[in-house]
Amino acid sequence: MKTGEEYDMATKTVDEDLDRAQANSAETQVNSVETRSGDLEVENEHLRERLMRALAETENTRRQGERRTEEAQRYAIASFARELLQVVDNLRRAIGAGTNRADTGQQDPLVEGVAATDRILTEILKRFGVEEIKAQDAPFDPEKHEAVLEIDAAGQPPRNVVQVLENGYTLHDRLLRPARVAVAKAQQPSPHATRQ
Repeated sequence: MKTGEEYDMATKTVDEDLDRAQANSAETQVNSVETRSGDLEVENEHLRERLMRALAETENTRRQGERRTEEAQRYAIASFARELLQVVDNLRRAIGAGTNRADTGQQDPLVEGVAATDRILTEILKRFGVEEIKAQDAPFDPEKHEAVLEIDAAGQPPRNVVQVLENGYTLHDRLLRPARVAVAKAQQPSPHATRQ
């Protein structure tokens, strides 16, 4: 059997070991909490970054959607306007044919009616953003013109539009139909001019 003193020493040693174990456990828990706290801060920062990216992406998608909606509204009539241009072409052909036949000084009422219809249709198209491309005597622009043929045209700079075969049109700032044109040929130097 243990004496009281031995018992007190054993109890004291157990108490000290228990205190040390508790201190180590508390220190381990503090370290663990500090580590978890650091991990949580890092995770929080990553989540914040992801949230900011998601918000920016959502904002970009919203803006892109607004832009597409605006463009769809602005250019929605493109196909319809392209089809109406055939009507404009035919009205102008009728006016040209009627004007060429007029031998007298008086205007034919039918030609006047067709010209009035052409003016009204042209005004309606302008209200919706359809504009005619002014190509006559302008330098050839492949963005707006389609060269159908080249013509010898004295006094015209090379690649200048000398004749408009079919008018071109834009819808707001977009090409609806290119103007079909004839352009001046580049002047070839004569063989006699090169000899000396």
